[in-house]
Amino acid sequence: MKRIFFVEDDLSLINGLTFAVKREGYEIDVARTSLEAEALWKEGEYDLVILDVSLPDGSGFELCKKIRQGSKVPIMFLTAADEETDIIMGLDIGADDYITKPFKLAVFLSRIKALLRRSDNFSRQDAVLSSNGITVQLLKGLGYKNGSQLDLTSNEYRLLCLFMENPNVVLSAEQILGRLWDSSGNFIDNKALTVYIRRLRMKIEDDPGEPKRIVTVRGMGYKWNTGSGN
Repeated sequence: MKRIFFVEDDLSLINGLTFAVKREGYEIDVARTSLEAEALWKEGEYDLVILDVSLPDGSGFELCKKIRQGSKVPIMFLTAADEETDIIMGLDIGADDYITKPFKLAVFLSRIKALLRRSDNFSRQDAVLSSNGITVQLLKGLGYKNGSQLDLTSNEYRLLCLFMENPNVVLSAEQILGRLWDSSGNFIDNKALTVYIRRLRMKIEDDPGEPKRIVTVRGMGYKWNTGSGN
């Protein structure tokens, strides 16, 4: 079931669209402020994001930029009619589509289906994550450092993908362990996680003793740091 993340502060619009989206068979999570949206985004995995431009505590544009730092999820903006500058800005910073208020429900649902269909088609292609000189070809299961292929074990690869999918986000050991759990029954404990991180640093860091990509945040966990450049 596809999951949609809807960021909007208009309660009447939220109620109407949530009902319509659920009736189409989608799951939907709603945030009414930028702060709430950032918290929900970190916790969930979504197939489509719908952002209002104007929010009580910020802008949908800023949320879009943050999402685009580490995700290729389709993004649709809701904008006021005739606000051409909003439309241009939204597309320039990474949105995939926009719809202007007021809009017809049938058109809105049709655009959702089109974006999800396009995303499914893309996911069958060679999706890529890239930052800090590290590139991962997701469907091929390959990683590269400055163009040279990395020799990664399965868990090292999964760990690298997890970090790169969450740039500049502190991940606790518990969060990492939960994502690395092996459905076949094998599991990774804290000691093994420490080993995997050390081994991964040996392969991706220029100086493993002074890591710049995977940094330790004392008392909290680890973070993929994009501040060291691309």
